[in-house]
Amino acid sequence: MSSTLIKNAKVVNEGKVIEADVRITGQKIEKIANDISVKHEERVIDAKGSYLLPGMIDDQVHFREPGLTHKGSIATESRAAVAGGITSYMEMPNVSPATTTIEALEKKYDIAAQNSLANYSFYLGATEDNLEQIKRLDPTRHCGVKVFMGASTGDLLVENPQALDLIFRDSPVLIVTHCESGPVISQNRDALLQTQSEFTIDDHPKLRDAEACFASSSYAVGLAKQYQSQLHVLHITTEKELALFESGPIQNKHITAEACVHHLWFSNQDYTQLDNLIKCNPAIKYPSDRDALIRALHTNQIDIIATDHAPHTFDEKQVPYDKAPAGLPLVQHALLTLLDHVDQGRLSITQVVEKTAHNPAIRYAIEGRGYIKEGYFADLVLVDEHSPTIVTHENSLYHCGWTPFAGHQFSSRIKSTWVNGQQVFDGESVITSSVPAMAMQFER
Repeated sequence: MSSTLIKNAKVVNEGKVIEADVRITGQKIEKIANDISVKHEERVIDAKGSYLLPGMIDDQVHFREPGLTHKGSIATESRAAVAGGITSYMEMPNVSPATTTIEALEKKYDIAAQNSLANYSFYLGATEDNLEQIKRLDPTRHCGVKVFMGASTGDLLVENPQALDLIFRDSPVLIVTHCESGPVISQNRDALLQTQSEFTIDDHPKLRDAEACFASSSYAVGLAKQYQSQLHVLHITTEKELALFESGPIQNKHITAEACVHHLWFSNQDYTQLDNLIKCNPAIKYPSDRDALIRALHTNQIDIIATDHAPHTFDEKQVPYDKAPAGLPLVQHALLTLLDHVDQGRLSITQVVEKTAHNPAIRYAIEGRGYIKEGYFADLVLVDEHSPTIVTHENSLYHCGWTPFAGHQFSSRIKSTWVNGQQVFDGESVITSSVPAMAMQFER
């Protein structure tokens, strides 16, 4: 059985940073100690004082397969993910056709088993008439059910109160929600049209404003309280919504909240330079909202940090605002943005690990992942916080070929990533000699 010894690392785990060696044997972490002797024929990596983190578990990505592979695929986007230190992900149902049946869900698992470099699970998409499919979900295999509570199109829009009641009452798995109110957005559009004839990107946070978000997220929280549902509200973007969520540790919460890296990084002031490239739903809003989200990470009103990685081609973004699709590619650079927050004193390295690895593992009850512990899967990322990363469109690995961070120099660099004990990124290249990833299992 193959063995790798990582020496002289600063291991970040459970609120502490310790200097230690870590031995990987097969798929798992065998030993963590101050000074581990090298075995014969063991591969040795000298971390030279770099941070060793549990790999990021991204609970919200759109990898576009099946049906939208001109934007991305499970193979291409998982490749970018491991280059960014993401070792596990949970993928969304708005592909083509939408993932609204168990049969369609299992087909995605089959694709990932052949092509994914990172560990995976997939959400079923809720519709107004697929409750029986939702009830068939396996809590030990399927990560959750995604409910678009407004501001979506097609079958994945669920606004009927009776349908929502039944989903919140009967779902056997975690309910995750996209919360923006369609009626409020329509009202905002009508109000703006009183004084203007067309919209630009600067109107995006006005159309999809705090009221639109709060009206929907408060509805979801109310349903979860009524039925004692397990609810996770995705991509919170406004200061107003934070009042809906309790502070304190994630353990034993049945209602939790997530923030995404781009909402912690950008504000409406960036629309001038980046235009539709950072058009996303919910909208990137104002500096005061961004600052409030960062404060909420400290109070633990926000429990998890994710990406909502959602690639579109560059050409698709180069159209008038109303026609431009919402979403941006993020997985390769997400952890680097958080390390910049650490470098600038807004977050600590232990908070980053808590919000990107420990808490996703707790919320989803992921078996054997999210920590650097003996006996756990060796999903690890080695980070040099003193070596910068200069980002260009050309060195991004997204299938769409562009990044909103082009031209930025991050303070840190991803030196290596391991998935289930196998190195998949060496700091320069993704290693694709085999596919080490597996479907995540949940202890529910």
